[in-house]
Amino acid sequence: MHSRAQRTLFGEWWWTVDRLTLAAIGALMLAGVVLSLAASPPVAGRLGLDPFYFVNRHILFLLPSIAVMLGVSFLNPQQIRRLSLVIFAVSLVLAAATPFFGPEIKGARRWLVLFSVSIQPSEFLKPAFVIIVAWLFGESSKRPDMPANTFALMLLLAVVVLLVMQPDFGQTMLIALVWSALFFMAGMRVIWVFGIASLAGVGLLSAYYTVPHVARRIQRFLDPASGDTFNIDIATESFMRGGWFGKGPGEGTVKRLLPESHTDFVFAVAAEEFGIALCLVIVALFAFIVIRMLLRAMRNDDPFARFSAAGLTILFATQSAINMAVNLHLIPAKGMTLPFISYGGSSMISLGYAMGMLLALTREQPRAAMLAPDLSVPGSRV
Repeated sequence: MHSRAQRTLFGEWWWTVDRLTLAAIGALMLAGVVLSLAASPPVAGRLGLDPFYFVNRHILFLLPSIAVMLGVSFLNPQQIRRLSLVIFAVSLVLAAATPFFGPEIKGARRWLVLFSVSIQPSEFLKPAFVIIVAWLFGESSKRPDMPANTFALMLLLAVVVLLVMQPDFGQTMLIALVWSALFFMAGMRVIWVFGIASLAGVGLLSAYYTVPHVARRIQRFLDPASGDTFNIDIATESFMRGGWFGKGPGEGTVKRLLPESHTDFVFAVAAEEFGIALCLVIVALFAFIVIRMLLRAMRNDDPFARFSAAGLTILFATQSAINMAVNLHLIPAKGMTLPFISYGGSSMISLGYAMGMLLALTREQPRAAMLAPDLSVPGSRV
């Protein structure tokens, strides 16, 4: 056991990192493995694969995700900025290449094959984008003469254009929402509120009239009789079938009917086999992480750390809420993973990177670091 007197790198990390949040993330990861065991074997069987193919790969992706999260949580804010700049630049280039060189899957090009490994650049682009934009908004609050807001807007437009080209309107909406929240925190004027809302409305209407599958999803949501709503109907029904405590592990039928029961609809599988009670526990874990991280972000005096932590938390919360809302038929269907629970390599590792930065930015500052500004007063140095 480490004491507070120990000045080792691990000892300092252990006493400053938010261990309760770390435990909650670990609980989500464990729930992901259990639900992968419940949801993925039927999908693997339909594809002619080993029954535990997706389970093994889920664990295989989870291990580097844990390593990335823990490794990044040791970094200081300056190192996080530098790392995010590199990841953002690389992801931006890969995202630009994806529409031209990526394989077409279900009418979209979102994946890129590098060295026989399929990656989704937009997943790594999201957390890095949040850090860069948070740094720009933080600099704007400290130096009003710096055109940081203009640069942040240009970055948003660049990312949105690349995501629309794929097309990936779910990630576009997610990034735009987080950017708007950070802009609001930075003290945007009221006129910007109406401007952003108008642009969002124009973008949604444009997607509805120009992209057929977006129009179909919205029409099916507003009028279920207008198209095939089998997946959503089955997912919604699973909550009624499972009741409060579920049918029991392996007894569900939803996973045998849904083609994406291990990814987009894993929450529905949890409801049928383990009941609404487990779903509420999962929701409580997400809520605990989000509320605790936002509170710790509010207490941070550094604008960059405060904006970054809040932005990463909003990104995590919004993605979770979208997945669960789709399963409950509260919003139109959108392919988005449930953090640390749904199957997905790029999603899992990028979440580890994002949560590692969040843990690093919300670490408690040692007393020596808190007194450092007083020691830097002119004449105080020896």
